[in-house]
Amino acid sequence: MSTFFVSLPTADRARTHVFYSRGMGFETPGVPAEDGVPEPLVVAVDGQPVVMFIPTGGFGWVTGGRETAGPDTHEVLLSLAVRDAELVDVYMVRAANAGGTVVTPAGPQPWGYSGTFADPDGHLWQVTAL
Repeated sequence: MSTFFVSLPTADRARTHVFYSRGMGFETPGVPAEDGVPEPLVVAVDGQPVVMFIPTGGFGWVTGGRETAGPDTHEVLLSLAVRDAELVDVYMVRAANAGGTVVTPAGPQPWGYSGTFADPDGHLWQVTAL
């Protein structure tokens, strides 16, 4: 069996852990390291691990010294499909209340009801009711 992750850099593991576990309500499985944050820091959505966060310095090591994009540069848009528009609104409010930034307010789009937020590291999440 294989597990697929999207790995993203984080400047602050503790802040990222709090944002996703307490703020967004996602599971962050694993044994806590000395800093109290699971190592590796993995975010699970509906019980499935989907995102792994690597400290920015370590991220450059893993990618062979390639430059790590800053919070205003994006090549990845994480997308979460949910069952209805109300749940899109719930995730957008959670993100804003947890220290994220609403990038595109939730509303009807040609592909469904959708909104986009940025986490504290600037990673973009689009939440869409399909």
